[in-house]
Amino acid sequence: MLEFCHVNISCNFVPILNDISVCFPKGEITTVIGPNGCGKTTLLQCLNGSSKVTSGSIRLDDRDYLAMPIKERARRLSFLPQVRTIIPTLPVKTLVEHGRFPHLGFSRKKTLNDIAIVNNAMDFTQVSPYAGQYADTLSGGIRQRAFFAMTLAQDCDYIVLDEPTTYLDLNGQREFMEMVLQLKKIGRTIILVLHDIGQALRISDTLVIMQDRKIAATATPKECLQQHIIEAVFDVRIKVFSDQDGCYYFFD
Repeated sequence: MLEFCHVNISCNFVPILNDISVCFPKGEITTVIGPNGCGKTTLLQCLNGSSKVTSGSIRLDDRDYLAMPIKERARRLSFLPQVRTIIPTLPVKTLVEHGRFPHLGFSRKKTLNDIAIVNNAMDFTQVSPYAGQYADTLSGGIRQRAFFAMTLAQDCDYIVLDEPTTYLDLNGQREFMEMVLQLKKIGRTIILVLHDIGQALRISDTLVIMQDRKIAATATPKECLQQHIIEAVFDVRIKVFSDQDGCYYFFD
């Protein structure tokens, strides 16, 4: 389990979140949703050091996450950020291999196991055909898959994805969510930030709903719908339709 305990978080020395306590259960998909500016990304960015915890603690499987060496953190938890201002001029396979760095020694010499993990990550995300192409020449959607492959190459039990479907078309979004479900089936813990409430309702075991830089609710999608929490936070009305293929959510 990943647990935030009375955490205060700052970004660029500006206090953003205060006294946040929330749990992300192991082996489940938990999605953080909320209006723009409510602190979703800031909350999770303290896991990769982009925002700073000024008080409180973060526990990962009953260990102090912030006290772990950086390399150990990267072996336990992988993070795919929403925005990258610099796209490396590297072949896709080389980019994906960067995900193995936390596991390599000083020489960074890859073992057969490292190579297999990289290849499996590329096959899983369907970027193997682009192995020799440079990342900065790819479309936004393919590039996003390449970064996802790099994230998976870390081979972590905990995977944090901040708006992972931003650059994907509708078919790409559906395929991405199917990959997330497959990762859950093999025991990975997935933590998402999504703007698409319908996607969050369909894929999540638990929703963490933020409002005004606070945790407004933590509940299952069914409980959130029954208690009209999402409607109150987002000021919308939700209509639910279902057929043999699943549920569909409409907002007005």
